[in-house]
Amino acid sequence: MKKALSNIYYFLPVQLLLLHFRKYQFLLIFWLILFLTVTGRFASHFGASSLFLAPEYLGKISFVSMLLLGGATSVFIMMWHITTFIIHSKRIPYMGATRHAFVVYCYNNCIIPLVFLDFYSVTCIHYQWYNEHASLMNVILLQLGFYLGMALVIFISFAYFFRVSRDFFKTMLTTITNPARIREIIPYDSLDYELDILPAESYISGKLKIEKNSDLETFHPRVMNTVLRRHHRNVIFATVIAYVVLLLMGVFMERPLLRAPAGAGFLLLFSIIMGIVGAFKYFMKSWEAIGWIIFAVLMTLMVKFNFFDLRSIAYGLNYHTHTSNEPIYDYEHVHKLFTTQRYAADKNTEEQRLGLWKNKNTADSTNPPLVVVTVSGGGSRAAYWSFCALQYIDSMTNGRLFKNTTLITGASGGMIGAAYWRNLHDACQQGILKDPYSEQYQKNVGKDLLNAIIFSFASVDLVSPFNKINIAGYSYTRDRGYAMEQELIRNTDSLMDKSIGYYRDREANGSIPLLIINGTIVNDGRRLMISDQPVGYLTQPEYSLNDSMPPIDAIDFAAFFAKQDPYNLRITSALRMNATFPYVLPVVKLPSEPKMDIMDAGLRDNFGAEVASRYLYVLRDWLGKNTRKIIFIDIRDTRENTVTSPSEQSSSLSNMIVDPVFVIQNKWEAFQSYSQTIYQDLETHSFGGKLRYITLQYVPKEANKTAALNFHLTQQEKQDISQSIYNERNQAGIDSVVTLLKTAKP
Repeated sequence: MKKALSNIYYFLPVQLLLLHFRKYQFLLIFWLILFLTVTGRFASHFGASSLFLAPEYLGKISFVSMLLLGGATSVFIMMWHITTFIIHSKRIPYMGATRHAFVVYCYNNCIIPLVFLDFYSVTCIHYQWYNEHASLMNVILLQLGFYLGMALVIFISFAYFFRVSRDFFKTMLTTITNPARIREIIPYDSLDYELDILPAESYISGKLKIEKNSDLETFHPRVMNTVLRRHHRNVIFATVIAYVVLLLMGVFMERPLLRAPAGAGFLLLFSIIMGIVGAFKYFMKSWEAIGWIIFAVLMTLMVKFNFFDLRSIAYGLNYHTHTSNEPIYDYEHVHKLFTTQRYAADKNTEEQRLGLWKNKNTADSTNPPLVVVTVSGGGSRAAYWSFCALQYIDSMTNGRLFKNTTLITGASGGMIGAAYWRNLHDACQQGILKDPYSEQYQKNVGKDLLNAIIFSFASVDLVSPFNKINIAGYSYTRDRGYAMEQELIRNTDSLMDKSIGYYRDREANGSIPLLIINGTIVNDGRRLMISDQPVGYLTQPEYSLNDSMPPIDAIDFAAFFAKQDPYNLRITSALRMNATFPYVLPVVKLPSEPKMDIMDAGLRDNFGAEVASRYLYVLRDWLGKNTRKIIFIDIRDTRENTVTSPSEQSSSLSNMIVDPVFVIQNKWEAFQSYSQTIYQDLETHSFGGKLRYITLQYVPKEANKTAALNFHLTQQEKQDISQSIYNERNQAGIDSVVTLLKTAKP
C-alpha cells in the first residue's frame, strides 16, 4: 500500500496538480470561476450559467452553438497548457528529453481539464433536460457538437502550433519575444533562477503509456531553453490570434452569423488574459508585481483622461452640442427650470390630454373608468410576466384595458414588457399589425438578451472600446448597451426601433397611454423621467410649490435636455437606462455639466408606485369629476409583502460577515414594498371608494424555484411564469378588472 501511494504521489500528473496549487495560484482562479459559474454559484443573478449550459447561436440552442462553445473551451484549455508550461517548465527539465515535449506535457497536465469536462457534461445534460425541456436525442446531439468542436481545435492546435516549424509569423515573433532583449532593460536577479524540480518518477508518454523518468536521456540546459522559447512564441501567437478573433467578432457584431455564443466569447477572453499573465510572468520574473502595478496605473490614467470611456451613452441624443448649450446640473439651475409656472402649465396640458382621452372613451354620457398600470423591475422575468399579464387581461376585456389605460410606469424589465405591449396596440391602431394577441409576441418578449450583452462585453467593451456607429445622424461608441438594444429590436421584429418622439402626437390626443420611463440619477439620487409629454408637475411635491427652495426630487428629461434633441432618443435607450442593472449594463452618461449618470429605476422605486401615486394625487380634482372608477393595476414579479422565515444559518460565521454587506441588496424589494403601502392609504383617502388597487404577482409553482433575475429565461421558467396568471389570487384580481371595465366603451 505504501509503495502504491508513493507511486501515485510521484506520478507527474499528480505532481503537476500539486504544483498548480503550490505555485502561482492566480491561474486557478479561471478554473474556479468556470466551476462556480456552471454550478450557478457565480453571477447567478446575471444568468451566467445559461451562457455555458445553454449557449445560443442565431437565437437558438443548437449543435452549432455547442460546437462553437466546445471550440472555445478547447482554446482555453490549450492556453492553460501553454501558459503553465512556460511558467513551470524549468521545474520539469526532464521533459526536454522527450519527443514533442509540449504534447507530452499536455497529457500529464490534464487532470483539471478532464475533471471540469466531466463535471460540465453532467451538469449540462441535466440543465438541458430539465430546464430547457430538450429531448434525449437533442441532448446527445448537443453533447456531440460540444466535443466535436473541442476535437477540431485540439487537432488544429497540435497540427499547426507544434508541428509546423517554419512560418514567417513564428520567426518574427521568436525574434520579438526573445527574453534576452528584455534583460537589456530589466535587470534580473537571483530570484529569477529558482530551482524547484518536481520529484516525479513516472509520467505519461507520447504513446499514452506510463514510463519511468529514469529511462529519459540526460539533457543540456540550452535544450530546455530552446524548447521554452519556442513555446513562449506559441503562447504569444495564440494570444494574438484569440485577440484578433474577438476583435473581428466585435467589429462584425451586427452580423448574427459572426456572433459566437457569449460563453465562447468569455472563454476566448479568459484565454487572452491567461496568455498575458503568462507573458508577464515570463518576461518580468521577480519584477512581476511592480509590472502589474504600473499596468494598473496606466489603465487608470487612460480612463481619467478619457483615452477611452467605459460609461455608455443614450443613442439618438445629441452629444455634440457646444459646451455652452449643455444644461448645468445643480440645484440652482434645476430650480430655475422647474418653476411653479411650469408645474401649472404641464398639469394643465395633461388635463387637456385626459379630456381628449375621455371623449374617446365615454359611453352614454357616463364617466369612463380610468386605468393606471405600474410594473416592477426584474429583468426578463419581469418583462415576460408584465407582458403576459397585460396581454391576458386585455384579451379578457376585449381590448378595453388598453383603451382605458392613461398611464404606464414602473422600473427595469417590467417596463420593457409594458412598452412592447403598448407598441403592439399602437401598431394595430395604425393598421401595421392585425392581431395584438398572437402567441408569437409573447415568445418575442421572452427571447434572450443576455447572450448579446455578454458577447459584446467580451468582444467589444474589454477588447476594443473604440468601435463607432452612426444613429439618427450622430456618431456614438458601441458597447454592450448598444448590443442589448439591437437584440431587443431584433427580438421584437423592429417594432421597438423608434424614437420616443414617434409616439408624441398619439399620446397627446389620448389614443395611447402615457408612458413614463424612469431612471435613477446616480449623482444625487433624483429620478429621471423620460416621456414625450411635459411632466413638470411630477418633479416636486405639491406642498412645496410656494417654498423658496422646494425639494425638487425628479427631472423631466425632455425639458432639461431641450437643446440636445431629446425626442430623438431611441425608446430602447430609454428602456436600457431604466434597466441598467449594475455591471450587466454600463452606467449611462447624459450630456450635462457635470455629466449626469443614470442607472436602474429600481434603485429609487422598483414598482413605479411613487410616480403613479403622485400622478393621481396631482390630478385628483380632474379625476374626481371625470372618472367613474380609478383602477390601479400593480404588476410585480415578486410576492407582495411575503413573510420569510429567518435563515437557519444566520448564526454562521460566513453569514455574520456577509449579511451586513448584502442585506440591502437582497432585501431591497421587500424594503420598498413595505414602505410603499402608505401610498395606498393616502390615495384611498383622497378618492374614497372610487380607487381600486389590484395586484398581480408572479407566484412560482415551487417557492424555492423562482425564475432567475437576469436577461435570459429557460423554457421551464417561461412556462412557470405564464402559468402564474392562473394563480387563484391573480384570477380574482383579473375578474375584478373585467367587472370594473364591463360598462366601458368598447
